[in-house]
Amino acid sequence: MTHPLSPHASPAIWTLDDLAQLANYSLMDTLNCDPDATHDGVDHAPRQVFSGHYVPVNPTPIRDPEYVAHSQHFFRELGLADTLAESDDFMRMFSGDMSQVPEPMRRVGWACGYALSIYGTEYTQQCPFQTGNGYGDGRAVAVLEAVINGHRWDMQLKGGGRTPYCRGGDGRAVLRSSVREFLAQEHMHALGVPTSRSLCLYVSTTEKARRPWYSEDSRTRDPNIMVTEAVAIATRVAPSFIRVGQIELFGRRARNNEHPGAMEELEQIVLHLVDREYGGVIDKRLSMPEKVVSLAREFRARLTALVANWIRVGYCQGNFNSDNCAAGGFTLDYGPFGFCDVFNPHYQPWTGGGHHFSFLNQPVAAECNFHMLCGALKPLLTSHPDYLPLLEDIQRGFAQVMQEQMELMWASKLGLATYDAALFSELETLMVQTSVDYTVFFRELSKVPDDMGPLQHSFYKNLAHATDPDGMDQRWAAWLAQWRTLIYLKTDADAAASRSREEISQQMKRVNPKYSLREWFVVPAYQQANARNYAPLRELQEVMTHPYDEQSTKTDETYNKLQPSEFAETGGLSFYSCSS
Repeated sequence: MTHPLSPHASPAIWTLDDLAQLANYSLMDTLNCDPDATHDGVDHAPRQVFSGHYVPVNPTPIRDPEYVAHSQHFFRELGLADTLAESDDFMRMFSGDMSQVPEPMRRVGWACGYALSIYGTEYTQQCPFQTGNGYGDGRAVAVLEAVINGHRWDMQLKGGGRTPYCRGGDGRAVLRSSVREFLAQEHMHALGVPTSRSLCLYVSTTEKARRPWYSEDSRTRDPNIMVTEAVAIATRVAPSFIRVGQIELFGRRARNNEHPGAMEELEQIVLHLVDREYGGVIDKRLSMPEKVVSLAREFRARLTALVANWIRVGYCQGNFNSDNCAAGGFTLDYGPFGFCDVFNPHYQPWTGGGHHFSFLNQPVAAECNFHMLCGALKPLLTSHPDYLPLLEDIQRGFAQVMQEQMELMWASKLGLATYDAALFSELETLMVQTSVDYTVFFRELSKVPDDMGPLQHSFYKNLAHATDPDGMDQRWAAWLAQWRTLIYLKTDADAAASRSREEISQQMKRVNPKYSLREWFVVPAYQQANARNYAPLRELQEVMTHPYDEQSTKTDETYNKLQPSEFAETGGLSFYSCSS
């Protein structure tokens, strides 16, 4: 996902004109435009889109935009000068006004449709037309596809106004949700988890939107007030924004023979996906059925590794429908996501998500999305029946590959050469029964403590030895002793090596972050941003882009601590019904 330059490289892109020379619109130039579209991009009312891969749409500029933040790290990777983020023409374009962009940039953006599946079940009834032809990018408008340093990127405005897929919404994102997504993408990349990237964030100083939200200290599961918030546009960037739901849409149309070109459009979008996301691993010379099978295998590898990484860092997607699952195998659509404080296998930040999308059920949710992708690909193999068993074998093997990834991940978090099921099972039980902070516990464990003292810094419950009827103190001590024995065990492959305590600690610290983007850090940042004070947001951005580092004493005191009790079970902090 990243292609960094040398940290000492000079920027190559100083102006919007420089960036314009890198424009290269492979999606619009090689795929089908909706035949009912208005080619000038004035297409902002909800309507059914029956065919075509994209709809030309002009974003709707936010009024009186103001600079909030940009990703210095990503600017450096792309070779963009930091000064560009606050330049008038760059800010104009990435706050939605494309009327003056320099050639060869195009003065029209695009939006794409996709299907909806929830936990492996197809849905159409949430579409206003009851057909499934109204789902898609309702407020996300892509504005640029460019090849930069030899790598292709899509740039998309989140909150860029209404599209034909808006389903009656206003097409806007508020500053609150934009700050959350901007920071989350920055943090996830720094954690080493594949993700869409943050480019820049602008807010309107005059335009507002009303959204349901929570009153201060609310304990209700659903929002209990309406609030007026500033609208904003965050630009997110990825090699492409093709979703599993997008492939699924064309798969459904081909399966049902919904129009004469349905099968051809499915083949086109799949080939486009292979070229954009898997060009380096799938040989272009392969036949179409060979590419389909290779795509399924490669996506399975990426998706299983991604979800294992989510769990490694304590991340819960919250709403992992097929339309929120990037076909390139990276994290996409930071809506009701959350990073867990107290370890809870059933942690779910979204009030509408239930157990389906809870923390340790994410591997099963991923499998559901993988099955939907495989089902969408099958029409391409109807004329090549010998390849269907190969695809189905890959599909059946998902659970095993997922389990292997999870075991590798848990072993790495625990500093073990190999996964130990009994050790982990007892640890999981102890963490739940003791109410352990997930991030703090594993970071303290990474110091390879001699006794339980340091680990108790992560306990939300005070284990008073005199009042310990369940013997938790003894169980923890026994677990720690067993773990300490196992981390020094040599494997056959490692018989000649002997890892020191310091080596084990450093290895564990590389996979167990010290800092996590806890919601109670984010809330003050976006609250202050709403008052046009962006310093807390930028400070949080700086801390969370170095999550494994030992930072200053002040940073440690502020950001390396347990969740205060008053924030537990508070609406907008511990859970949320939407992101808006």
